[in-house]
Amino acid sequence: MTREEERIYDGEHGWANQTCMRILVRLGQLFGAERLIPIGSAHVSGVSYKTLGDAPIEFLRTLADSGGTVKVKTTLNPQSLDSHYLRGKLEESLQKPQLDILRQFEKMGLTKSLTCTPYYLQRLPRGSHHAWAESSAVVYANSVLGAWTNREGGPSALAAAIIGKTPDYGIHKAENRRPNVRVKVEAKVHNETELGALGIFLGKTLGDKIPAIIGLQKTSNDDLKQLCAAIATTGMTNMFHLDDDKTAREKERIDVNSNQIERTVDELSSGRGEPDLVFLGCPHCSLDEMKRIAGFVEGGQVRAGVEFWVCTSCHVRRAASAYVKSIEKAGGHVLDGVCTVVSWTEKLGIRTIMTNSAKTAYYAPVLNKAEAVLAPMKDCLESALQ
Repeated sequence: MTREEERIYDGEHGWANQTCMRILVRLGQLFGAERLIPIGSAHVSGVSYKTLGDAPIEFLRTLADSGGTVKVKTTLNPQSLDSHYLRGKLEESLQKPQLDILRQFEKMGLTKSLTCTPYYLQRLPRGSHHAWAESSAVVYANSVLGAWTNREGGPSALAAAIIGKTPDYGIHKAENRRPNVRVKVEAKVHNETELGALGIFLGKTLGDKIPAIIGLQKTSNDDLKQLCAAIATTGMTNMFHLDDDKTAREKERIDVNSNQIERTVDELSSGRGEPDLVFLGCPHCSLDEMKRIAGFVEGGQVRAGVEFWVCTSCHVRRAASAYVKSIEKAGGHVLDGVCTVVSWTEKLGIRTIMTNSAKTAYYAPVLNKAEAVLAPMKDCLESALQ
């Protein structure tokens, strides 16, 4: 450690900074880091009251009251409710602790972004170092944007934000970013749902290996977002390379065929009946996705007895105000700052969720106590409308 870092570690800058420095030093020791490196931003998970629970709230309050203040731009993951729709449906006992959590983060200077897609809020320079805790955003930042971040836990991301540094290990080191397995996609991937299924399959297969994925042609960033989220859901892979055949040619090889993708889609689709909820926006919708959804529902009407939710960030919602109006005119609900996976859908009587997100389909049976129907966006929209 530098002399200044030692002073922080010894408590000369107060309890909050000391606690955060000790978290980072211990993490660095566990992974053999030799130093701390400056970061450009942090992204903190563990925001939803549903998954966080009561125990950590007092720690957050103590950290905030002891002068904990972030040194870099720090964004927050989604919470369990939104201000436009769910707050009118959920009991006060769920709302009050959620709002308390947000107050503590705000006192420490975190940006109330409440999104799993912080890369829509800021441009990350290639090769820049960050400390992000949302697994899908980590894979996207490393693989699509060329930024460098390990998959942090919520506490370590918050500690890094307050200190402004993170331990130099893992994906922060160039030698650990090289592909060590070659994945040949022999199947023709038709849509974002199949790309998500590919990610679920690869996450289970790869463990923490870094693949060079060969055979995905003309894949949009919106579709790659589904691949990133799904890979992170079932495995510890923090990045992939696309079409980097040269460096991976001599590595271990995994071939993925159509049957494996189709079987994964079937396994994720546990529901067989009509959906109670049609949900788009895991990870949160981009501006372009909002435009596509609004264009499809224009002039239509959501079927009676079906909830239709589109989740995005407040940042995208503001930019997409015209699209929001079209979706809501059709009877849908645009929810910002919330994630359906970590919201209280089971308390609203929702038992079957139809979605284009493989991540949601994977988690819904456990976190939402709901069956899932996994289908492309077009099929989801057709099912939602009369």
